[in-house]
Formats: sequence, C-alpha cells, structure tokens
Amino acid sequence: MSQEITLARPYARAAFGIARDRGDFAGWSQALAFSARVAADPRVAPLLGHPSLTDADAVELLAPESAAVEQRDFLALLATNGRLAQLPEIAGLYEDLRADAENIVRATVTSAAELSESEMAGIRAALERRFGSRVEVETAVDAALIGGAVISAGDVVIDGSLRGKLARLQSALSQ
Repeated sequence: MSQEITLARPYARAAFGIARDRGDFAGWSQALAFSARVAADPRVAPLLGHPSLTDADAVELLAPESAAVEQRDFLALLATNGRLAQLPEIAGLYEDLRADAENIVRATVTSAAELSESEMAGIRAALERRFGSRVEVETAVDAALIGGAVISAGDVVIDGSLRGKLARLQSALSQ
C-alpha cells in the first residue's frame, strides 16, 4: 500500500497544482472521484493494464463527460505512464491536499448506534472549537463499541467508547 501512495503522491500534487492555479478545487475533486470510482470497479480494473486498451480509450472510459481539457490531459498522462491503477490513491491524496489548503479537518465518528443530527452538530461544533478549523464529519456504526463513540481526525483519536473504557480499566487493574 505504501508503494502505491509513493507512486501516487507526485500525480496528486500535480493535479492539486493545476486545480489551485485554475481556482477549481471542486471540479477536480469531482473528476478525480469519478475516475477513481471507475478505476476501482472490479469490472474495469483488469482492463486498465490490458495492452489492447489505448490511452485515448482509457481517457474516454475514465473521464466524466464534463471533464475539462486539463483533466483529460492528466488522465492521458497517467495512461501513458501506466499509473491509471493508482487513481484511487491519487484522488485520496488530492483530497488531503485540498483539505489542508482550505483549512478543513476531516473526522470520522464511529459510534455504537446511529447518532441524531443534533448529536452530530454538537460533535462537529466541539471539534471545530478544538481544531480551530471547519470540520467535515463522516459517520460509521460499529456495534462492537458497546456504547459511546470513537472520533478520529488526522493523528488525533478520541476514544469515548464503552469498549475503550473497559479496556483501559482492565489495563489499570492488571498492573
């Protein structure tokens, strides 16, 4: 996995640079997300390395209809260099660069049960105060947490789950 990220990083930086120069972060996000979804599709992935798939055909397959010339050229560059399979990693790294540029923190809230809108608004507000940035929150449900939630944002993990509290209690008692 780290090799794919290493290979994808310069392409993500290049895409980010073009998007920044054009003032089109959102357009590039949409185009890269579309291309990454198509490239990751199990029916498409084996075709990307097939010798009979021309670079032009690959671009037509992976580019959204609304893709700008620069986005199509970027996909052509990836095809020429044999990097189409790295599109999911490129898209993810691009989004990280965009979030940094726009001062956005991405957080994942994993809870034992589905959280209400008011609970999510409270968590988002608390995270925005803590990080001093706008926070985009993604949610997940994991019943194994028993109760509470685990919040991860970048390098910060806040474990307020019942499972985590029990594990800390067990660790303290065994010392």
